[in-house]
Amino acid sequence: MLDSAVRRRLDAPLDRMARALDRPWVSPDRLSVTGLLLALSSACLATFALWPWALAAWLASRLLDGLDGPLARRRGGGTEAGGFLDITADFAAYGSGVVGVALGTTGALSGGSAETWEWAAFLAVLLAYYLNGAAFLAFSSAAERTGARLDDGRTFSFIGGLAEGTETVVVHALWLLLPGSAAVLAWAWAGVVGVSALQRVVVGRRLLAGVR
Repeated sequence: MLDSAVRRRLDAPLDRMARALDRPWVSPDRLSVTGLLLALSSACLATFALWPWALAAWLASRLLDGLDGPLARRRGGGTEAGGFLDITADFAAYGSGVVGVALGTTGALSGGSAETWEWAAFLAVLLAYYLNGAAFLAFSSAAERTGARLDDGRTFSFIGGLAEGTETVVVHALWLLLPGSAAVLAWAWAGVVGVSALQRVVVGRRLLAGVR
């Protein structure tokens, strides 16, 4: 819901940072991979309840994720391969983040006795992510073949919704800031992502049905 407005505000500072990073040994793909490694590190740190370090790694990973696109544009535009790597890294970052927070807040590795509803909250988020990702990627694939593509400069066709990248980054950061409330936040977030998945199914089907 907030991605368009946030992208407009961040375009200029991200472009300046990409210009500073524009060196022969720095590539968009390397930024994507480094961002993924930081996200996986954040998930591992969260697993052991090292919350401040996990938050720092998470925010750094998302900063790098925001810089690979501007750097690619500085070099003449992104490639399909780069877009594929970027979205795959995003899905891995989000999924591992949920698992790390779930393990850390429930104390699974230290003999914690979490309630079933706490585990269920994070499983519900993963299910919502799965449905949302399936709807988004299925539409993007069908749109390429039918001419219903939504072109906003990115590799894939994104249908907007309540839950987009900005909201996801913020919620994951809140989990790391407020681990004691993470399960409650997870239930609310699962509902928001679920509504977004439904939105994408409805809008995507309407757009595809309108193609002649």
